[in-house]
Formats: sequence, C-alpha cells, structure tokens
Amino acid sequence: MTKIDIISGFLGAGKTTFIKKMIDEVFKGEKIVLIENEFGEVGIDGGFLKDAGIQITEMNSGCICCSLVGDFGKNLHEVIDKYHPDRILIEPSGVGKLSDVMKSVIDIEKEEDVKLNGLVTVVNALKASKQMKAFGEFFNNQIEYATVVVLSRSQNATPEQLELCVKQIQTLNPKAAIITTAWDAIKGEQILKVIEGADSLEMKLMAEQHAKEEAEEHEHEHHHHDHDHEDHDHEHDHEHHHEHDENCTCGCHDHEEHEHHHDHEDHDHDHEHHHEHDENCTCGCHDHEHHHHHHADEVFTSWGKETPHKFTKEKIEDVLKTLCETDDYGTILRAKGMVEDENGSWIYFDMVPGEYELRDGEPDYTGRLCVIGCNIDEHRLEELFGI
Repeated sequence: MTKIDIISGFLGAGKTTFIKKMIDEVFKGEKIVLIENEFGEVGIDGGFLKDAGIQITEMNSGCICCSLVGDFGKNLHEVIDKYHPDRILIEPSGVGKLSDVMKSVIDIEKEEDVKLNGLVTVVNALKASKQMKAFGEFFNNQIEYATVVVLSRSQNATPEQLELCVKQIQTLNPKAAIITTAWDAIKGEQILKVIEGADSLEMKLMAEQHAKEEAEEHEHEHHHHDHDHEDHDHEHDHEHHHEHDENCTCGCHDHEEHEHHHDHEDHDHDHEHHHEHDENCTCGCHDHEHHHHHHADEVFTSWGKETPHKFTKEKIEDVLKTLCETDDYGTILRAKGMVEDENGSWIYFDMVPGEYELRDGEPDYTGRLCVIGCNIDEHRLEELFGI
C-alpha cells in the first residue's frame, strides 16, 4: 500500500525545508514520489532529489488544489501505476485549499491501493496572525483540515508570540497536534510518529493506570487473607512525601519506557474531556488509603494539555508538591509530562500519590501535560500550571 502525505502551507512557511528534513532523516529507505506544484515555493534542489532517488511529477497546468481536481487525479493515477511508490509526498500550492487536495486523494483511495496518511500544514509562527487576517478562507482551510500543524521559525518567536499562535490554531482546529519545537532540536522520526498517529501521552497513561489497577486488584484478591496494612511495603503507600531529584534511585524511573506518541485521529487536543466518568464518582478513589484497590474497569477522569509555555524546575516541583499534599484539584492518581524550560532544556516529570520525580529529557514536539484521577478540577489545574 502506498502512503500519501499532503504537506501544505502558505507561501514562505517552509514546506520545502520541512520536506527536505523528512526525506533526509526518515524517508531515505523508501521509494518516494514527490508531486510539486509550480505555483508553490521554489522547487527543491534537483541534485538533492536525485541523490535521494526521488522522482518529481510537476503539474504544468494550474493549481492542483483548486479547480483541476480531475487533472490532479489523472496525474496521481499515473504516478502510482508507473512507480508503485511506498510513499507519495504532495506539496500543493501555497494559496490553495487543503480540503480540495484531501478530497482528490480520498477519491483515489477508492480506486488504488493507497492510504491518506498525513495532512500536514506548515505555519510560520511569526506570520500566522497576519496571514490569518489577510488570507482568511484559504489560510484557515489549511489549518482546519490538518491533522498536524508544524510551526516554522518558532525559535525566533517570543514566548508570547508562540502561545498566541498556538491558541489561534487551536481555535480553528482543536484536534490537530501542533509541533512547536524548533526543527533542529527535534528528529524527523519524532515528527513522523506524530503524523502517523501513535498513541498520545494521555491514552498511554490511562492504559497504564488500568493495567496497574488490574494487577493490584488481582494481587489484593489473592492475598487478602494475610494482607497487613501496617507492614505492607507498597511502592505508593508512603506516609511522607518522597521528593525526587535527578539522581533519584527509588526505581520510579522504571515505571515505563519514556516513549510518548500521539494519536491525531482519536485524540482531542483541547484535552478537556472525560472518559465516561462523571462528578458523582463512587468508585472509591476518593479514599487515599484504598485508591489502589478499586477495579480496573472503573474509568477515571483525565485532563491533558499541549502547550509551548516554558517552565522552571521550581515551578514544576511546586505543582507536584501541591498535587501530592492536597485534594483541592481532585484525587490525583497520576501526573506526567514533558515541558521546555526557560533555557531550552526539557523537564520530564512523573507523579504518583505521595512521590514524584523530575529529570532532564530529550525535546518533544511540544510541551505536554497529563493528569488522571477522580473529580479532577480542570480549570484549577490550568491555573496551577499557569497556562
């Protein structure tokens, strides 16, 4: 099956540079066809493409994403039949509608062994506000239909500019993953995982929590007759706050492998949703002494947020201490995230009741926060994190 990725974006956004990065870092081993449009950005250097073994089919009759849907479809059929590629990259005109190109590919899916793999829009973080106003319909369409929005020039934007840009994009498309990390700080493999919809941090944590609850419930049922609460050495049954530093050796680094992916189809990036769990929760997780013994099929509330906001370690530590020490934000069973600090480094954190850790980590595609538990106060959590 041939995967088709559409890389859209307004003129000057950086589509060509982005495609070159992905080809150089990720797609080298694949048989690729790149379909360009002469009204788009300056073409990719022919020598680079030849070295990468990529064929170019250039449209010579107008904008492929406007009125020439039929012509585009014919060209796409020819490309598939002639080259049988692993992947087709389509770089439409910078002044067309992403929805038109998407419709053409969906029509092709009915007739060829192809899959619409990714709808990516590249946005200049420094110009987004102006372009949104000046080119409204066309610019907004490219954002509204994207599954992933990649910000270019984010390293040149102020924190205020970056946060405003993200909010404007989320207003148009709350479900899109937004890559805010500078391109030279993030690997193409990470970007591809976002595009191809690997699991989100929130979904991963929910699955882990269910597995943990199920294992502990199973253990509880089999050993209930000799279960001594006073002597039971449970990793989360602390009476004091176990405060971790980066040299922590308590073993909580082993909770999981630190791979955090993203589902762009099933995951709402507003993240303010619930997993079939209301405020009248009676699952028993309000009881700290027994929160780890309710059944795994009981569903929790989750809150997650993606943000380019920059934090300090002190701020994150204050947040985690607060969540450990009070029920004011709900009964918190797990909190995890990765955020950028003010110096460009990345802070990874992980919290379970009574203990937490902070450590340095690799850049993620944007800052991500996730909290799961019962009766979570989402608005207060936003205030606590300062976002």
